[in-house]
Amino acid sequence: MSLHRRPVGRGRLLAGLSAVILIISCVPAWWTAGSAAEGLPQISGNAFDGPSIAVFLVALATLALITLPYASDRPVSFDRWWAYAAFAVVGWIGLGLRMFNVIVTPGGLETITPDRAIGLWVSIVGLALLSRAAYLISREPEYR
Repeated sequence: MSLHRRPVGRGRLLAGLSAVILIISCVPAWWTAGSAAEGLPQISGNAFDGPSIAVFLVALATLALITLPYASDRPVSFDRWWAYAAFAVVGWIGLGLRMFNVIVTPGGLETITPDRAIGLWVSIVGLALLSRAAYLISREPEYR
């Protein structure tokens, strides 16, 4: 057994940060309909009810991919920029499908304003950071 350190790099650190942000963003409301002022009960949903669960799974897969090279002594061929980019694309698709489902329901765009859907907007930031991380990783030298 050897104690060696592999450099993590800015891209993978940013990917880890974005994964943590994505996990946190899955808990608060992604949409909220109704209000006491309208005389209706307030209902809301988060990332776990619909296609947006892909965002949570992408965050878990990203964390697993970051730690994968440290679990073996040999380089991991899957730990490349295109894997992070694929995770980002899957996350954006899940988020887009969720937004489409919410927009076509009654209430539409007013259910996803920043004051009613904080989790959705935080996940947009997390996915943007993951996309940027994939770009930064593509610019790093191949050492893994």
